[in-house]
Amino acid sequence: MIVVTGATGNVGRALVQRLVADGRPVRALTRDPQRAELPAGAEVVRLQHDRPEALFEGATKLFLYIQAGTDLLAAARAAGVRHVVLLSSGIIQDGADETHPIHVMHATVERAIRDSGLEWTFLRPNAFATNALHWAPQIRTGDTVRGVFAGGLSAPIHEDDIAAVAERALLDPGHEGAVHRLTGPEAISNADQIATIGRAIGRHLDFVEVAPDQAGPELFPHLPPQLRESLLTSFAATVGVPPEITTTVEKITGTPARTFATWADDHTDDFRA
Repeated sequence: MIVVTGATGNVGRALVQRLVADGRPVRALTRDPQRAELPAGAEVVRLQHDRPEALFEGATKLFLYIQAGTDLLAAARAAGVRHVVLLSSGIIQDGADETHPIHVMHATVERAIRDSGLEWTFLRPNAFATNALHWAPQIRTGDTVRGVFAGGLSAPIHEDDIAAVAERALLDPGHEGAVHRLTGPEAISNADQIATIGRAIGRHLDFVEVAPDQAGPELFPHLPPQLRESLLTSFAATVGVPPEITTTVEKITGTPARTFATWADDHTDDFRA
């Protein structure tokens, strides 16, 4: 049995779908099973921290989404889980700003897993292609998209490519103690992401750059102010700077990572009114 936390998130959902399609027993943890809309082959269970040992009965593997919390680790190990695959972050690397809130959050969980006595694999993706969904409300209502740093470069990774690597890390031997850095296959600017989404949905979209000091809550409605400022600093450092590009997805899965254009084609419904 493989337990998947964050099962209704972008990566977790894709992983559950993959495991079910492969005929693997999977227990999907979610805070609201009634609204999960996961494949019928998955055992969908409410994530409850008051009786965590019950979540892992019969399980040997765990996919951990960071927001699920490290308090599950002891219960997982006691129940017989032996290997945890963590969805971490590419922000953790040599020379990184270790005070950055995102670095602190992920490094803390990585440290707890290393100390847990469980075998582990860390997945460290850089930019998620799904980050482009924060532009969706603007795209649904018009052809102009306001955002910061038109020339900011990244190599966004498709969420299903992360899930594909997670699946292999869970099912195949040899990933214990490994750190996998994950990216998409090519660099693309923020402005070109908007143009690519426009082509996917059959419209011409214009990116209008907003000064960072004007990027208030309307552009990042779900981020607390402190984190928004940290992210803006990180985004500024990407302007004109070629991003890290890895071939890890292809090496592990045998299939090249998908382009941002492919991701946009897969998500046209998210950008249509």
